[in-house]
Amino acid sequence: MTTPSPSISEQGTSEQGTSEQTAHNRIAIIGGTGLTELSGPDITEVRSVTTELGEPSSPLSFGEWQGRDVVFFARHGHPHKVPPHRINYRANLLALQAAGATHIIAVNAVGGIHAEMDSGKVVIPHQVVDYTWGRESTFFDGEFRPLEHIDLTHPYDESLRGVLIQAAKRCGQSISDFGVYAATQGPRLETIAEINRLERDGCDLVGMTGMPEAALARELNIPYASICLVVNPAAGKSDDLITMDEIRAVIESGMGEVRDLIANALPSI
Repeated sequence: MTTPSPSISEQGTSEQGTSEQTAHNRIAIIGGTGLTELSGPDITEVRSVTTELGEPSSPLSFGEWQGRDVVFFARHGHPHKVPPHRINYRANLLALQAAGATHIIAVNAVGGIHAEMDSGKVVIPHQVVDYTWGRESTFFDGEFRPLEHIDLTHPYDESLRGVLIQAAKRCGQSISDFGVYAATQGPRLETIAEINRLERDGCDLVGMTGMPEAALARELNIPYASICLVVNPAAGKSDDLITMDEIRAVIESGMGEVRDLIANALPSI
């Protein structure tokens, strides 16, 4: 498979090549709902960029964390404003590749379907089912790049998943080291009947941004894994109505645990 070599340019300046792709590791962190800013890294540069397929969701923040080069951006923009079905996933991934990202840790806020996936639980998913539609989901569309078929048998990089799981153990965090992520269209939450269908299909978690992000990372040959924070029980899994105030409260308390997990994992990548 031929790996695309996208260009990246600073907005308002002439295009530059991919000279930032370096031999050392640069870990990209994609923040989801509740993680539009990342505390912890020593940020040295914030750069607005564009790619051949448009602008990423937010500027890229470059810095150092736990002795590692990191680059961070907010998937929904900052402030949080881009709905999941309108995210330019292809531009996001191209920007990270051109910035020299060698690994990607994606953070996702999700609903819990499986009985063990209760609110506040951190999950490292191992599989995904894609229920989205109408999204630009590949670089190999016959226009931007010639048609290619990638192997997505294991959508998340097993080595990177292992690093995250071991880091959670060192932190003393009680996480779930499995989970089938159901990627739905959004931005609305699902109906009870839809969640019942996802459960019959074998899904444990439900979110709106897991795909095509994982597939695009695979097309670029960048190891990719997800840290999911369960922020609410899925529809029908609780007697109570799902409220945004309750979701925000779980995000507020749970993202600290996610940050600790990432910080502990970074030296092992």
